[in-house]
Amino acid sequence: MKRVCNGCVLATRKRGMRDCPFCRAPTPKEEQVLAMIRKRVAAGDPMATWYLGAQHEHGEFGLDKDVSGAVELHERAADLGVSAAHFNIGVMYMMGTEVEEDMDKAFRHYETAAMYGHVDARHNLGCEEYYAGNYELALQHFLVSAKLGDDHSLAMVKKKFMGGLATKADYASALRGYQNAIEEMSSPDRDEAQACFGQ
Repeated sequence: MKRVCNGCVLATRKRGMRDCPFCRAPTPKEEQVLAMIRKRVAAGDPMATWYLGAQHEHGEFGLDKDVSGAVELHERAADLGVSAAHFNIGVMYMMGTEVEEDMDKAFRHYETAAMYGHVDARHNLGCEEYYAGNYELALQHFLVSAKLGDDHSLAMVKKKFMGGLATKADYASALRGYQNAIEEMSSPDRDEAQACFGQ
């Protein structure tokens, strides 16, 4: 299962195309989508497994909300290396969202997702370390995620700098990295898609 950014979707629609921007196949009807996703899950597709878990978690595509099924699918996707699955499981355990709150499990899943490059997981690790009083470790997490374009992490580095817990060099480094990441990810189509789709 391939995913295409909203900027690419918008660019193809501006050209009058309503087909898949990746493979040019006609867009399936909603009832066909679930069958296609299940077929990909049966074939062992990690992203399809994660995506089906997210649909169960929120009760979308006509599925009943099934958090235990969602956790099972997320765990299978996580075993296959999907960082978003680790992040979702971490959030569920951190929040105690229809599963028993377990910060140790949440932390382990955040760590794994962060090692795979998941920016929000890295930010959440920074927050958890900050609240635990581990300010130096929190700063390191925030620096990494800020340099990957996370504005919340940049704000935390600035807050730590203003509070004397980070150096001017730390803040300058985070700001430069953040600006570079934003420049690399920006395009007119993505900016327009952000305004249009809000994502």
